[in-house]
Amino acid sequence: MPAADDYIDSQGFRANVGIILIDDECRVFLGGRAGARGWQFPQGGILRGERAEAALYRELEEEIGLGRGDVEELGRTHGWLRYRLPPQFRRRNSQPICVGQKQRWFLLRLTAPESRLRFDATEHPAEFDRWRWADYWEPVREVIYFKRRVYARALEELGAFAFADGPPPRPDWWQQRMSGPGRQRGQAVPTA
Repeated sequence: MPAADDYIDSQGFRANVGIILIDDECRVFLGGRAGARGWQFPQGGILRGERAEAALYRELEEEIGLGRGDVEELGRTHGWLRYRLPPQFRRRNSQPICVGQKQRWFLLRLTAPESRLRFDATEHPAEFDRWRWADYWEPVREVIYFKRRVYARALEELGAFAFADGPPPRPDWWQQRMSGPGRQRGQAVPTA
């Protein structure tokens, strides 16, 4: 949900950072949405006048309790990756209307013990109430349908920083999930 001081551009896209956190085995952190079934990467809005890197470390601490000294930055996407919100998820009573998100993605390696992960580092309600390590491509299958293409693009682009030979091969379920019956409620998978 956009905050009053989040930056929404003239096209209706909310500026946002996405965080892919990996461990020493190149597994990725997935957070379970508090009070819901969904899983996703940590992410959050860039405030007006805030640099993406500052938003990265603010969101990292707010959402999973980690500070700059707990991680090593391995890479970031070259530009913005965008997704549109389906109409039923748009908040039309806010100005400007937010039609989707444009995200700068960061790949971080956890250098601190897992015990440093916590969800109560903010005065806001916790974003996550559980977490797990997952295989590299698994988040594409786990995230809500309208974010799948952005997750795939971020993992593809940042995979070169995590793996010397590039990201691992895509799993057997990939094609079906990205273009077939894996879609929810008959929705088309939006293009980024």
